[in-house]
Amino acid sequence: MNRPANPQAVFVSGSLMRHVAVMTATGSIGLMAVFVVDLLSLLYVSWLGRPEATAGIGFATIVLYLMVSINVGLMIAITALTARSLGSGDRMGARRLASSTLALTAIVAFVLSAVVLPCLPWLLRLLGAHGESYAVALSFLWIVLPSNMLMAVGMGFSGILRATGDARRAMFVTLGGGIVTAGLDPLFIFGFGLGPNGAAWAIVLARIIITAIGFHGAVKIHDIVARPTIAAMRQDAGRMLAIAGPAILTNLSNPIANAVFASVIARFGDAAIAALAIMDRLVPVAFGALFALSGSIGPILGQNWGAGRFDRVRRGLTDSAMFAIACVGLAWLALLLLRGPIVAAFGATGLTAELVEFFCLIAGPMWIFVGLLFVANAAFNNLGMPILSTVFSWGRATLGTMPLAFIGAHYAGPKGALLGSALGAVAFGIIALIFAYRGIARLERKATEAVAASLPEEPALLSSGETRR
Repeated sequence: MNRPANPQAVFVSGSLMRHVAVMTATGSIGLMAVFVVDLLSLLYVSWLGRPEATAGIGFATIVLYLMVSINVGLMIAITALTARSLGSGDRMGARRLASSTLALTAIVAFVLSAVVLPCLPWLLRLLGAHGESYAVALSFLWIVLPSNMLMAVGMGFSGILRATGDARRAMFVTLGGGIVTAGLDPLFIFGFGLGPNGAAWAIVLARIIITAIGFHGAVKIHDIVARPTIAAMRQDAGRMLAIAGPAILTNLSNPIANAVFASVIARFGDAAIAALAIMDRLVPVAFGALFALSGSIGPILGQNWGAGRFDRVRRGLTDSAMFAIACVGLAWLALLLLRGPIVAAFGATGLTAELVEFFCLIAGPMWIFVGLLFVANAAFNNLGMPILSTVFSWGRATLGTMPLAFIGAHYAGPKGALLGSALGAVAFGIIALIFAYRGIARLERKATEAVAASLPEEPALLSSGETRR
C-alpha cells in the first residue's frame, strides 16, 4: 500500500541507507562531542591523583544514567509522534504534539529530580559508595541533578528536529553542549580549583546551551512547536504515555543492570570501580554511533509507516542492522589497537589497568548483538510495539546479564563478571530483530486488510448471470 509522497516527510523517498548513514553520522557528531567530553572530564579528574574521586564520578554516572534513560524514553515519544504526524501530512497535528509532549516532558523531569535528590544518600550507599567516593558522588549529583529538566527539554528539541529530518540542527544541539563543556571542564577543575565539582558545574552550563540551541532550531527556524495548552496536554498525554512508558521501562533496564553490576564489581574495591568508570566512558565514545543510530532510525521508520510504505520500513530495518554491525567492527578494531594508550592516558595500574584492557578485548562481539537489540528496539518504539522493546531489554538486563555476572564473578573475579554480562546480549539481540521483522509484516497485513475493508463490495454474479441484489 503506497500513498503519495508527502513533501514534508523527507524520508519516504530516496536511498534508505543514505538516510540511515546521514542521520546517524550527524547524530554521532553531536553525541560523540558529549561522550568525548565526558571521557575527558573523567580523565581530568583522574589527573587529580585521587582514585577515590574517579570512583565517585563512576557512582554519580550510574545515577545520572538513570535520569538520562528516562529523558531518552520521553524523547522517543516526542520524536515518534511528531514524525508520524508529519509522515501522514498533518503538520498542525505535529506542531500540537511537539508542544504538548515537550511540556509534559519538562514536568516529568522536574518532578523526578525533586524525588531523587533527597534519596541520594540511600541510593549511593546501596551502590556501594563509601568514604571519599561517596562524598564526591553526593556533591557532584547535588550540583547536576537540579538541571535535569533542562537536559530533558533540550533532548526533546533535538528529537523534534530529527522528526522533521533536520539532522544538522539536531546535531548542533548536542554538539554545542559538548563544545561548552570541553572548554569549561579544565578551567573549572584546575583553573578555579573546584576539582570534581568543576566538572559538575560545566555540565549544568552545557545543558543551558543545549536547551537554547534546540529552542532556536525547533521554534524559531522550523516553527514546528506550537504554544502548549492544558487542553492539548490532556489530549496527548495518553498517546505520549503509550510510547514513553514502555520506552522508559526499556531504557531503565540498562542503568539498573549497570547498577547491579556495579554492586558486584564494588566487592573488588575502588580500583575495580575506577575501571568501571573508565569503561562507562569508553562505551559511548567507542560505540556512540549505535546510540545515535537507535535515535536516528525512529523518524525514518515512523515517516514511512505514516506514509504506508512498509517496503521501505522493512528495508530501513535491514540497512540499520547492517550499519550497526559495520560500526561495531570499526570501533572494536580501534579499541584493540588503542587499549595500551587508553590505560596509560588514565594512569591506570594494577587491577584497574587489567580490567580496562580486558574490556577492550571482549567489547566488540558483545556490542554487535547489543547493536541489533538497539535497532530492534527503535523499530518497536516507533512502530507501535513498545512493549516488545521493554520485554527484550529487561530480558537482556536480567536473565541475560545479572545471573551470568554473579556466576562469572564467583568463579573468575571481576573479569568473569565482565565476560558473563557480555554473553547475555547474543540471544536477545538476534531474537529481538526477528520479532521486529514479524511486527512490520503484521502492520502491513493490518493496513492491507483495512484498505480492503474500506472498498465497496463488487456485486457478485449468480450462476445464471444475474446480479445478486
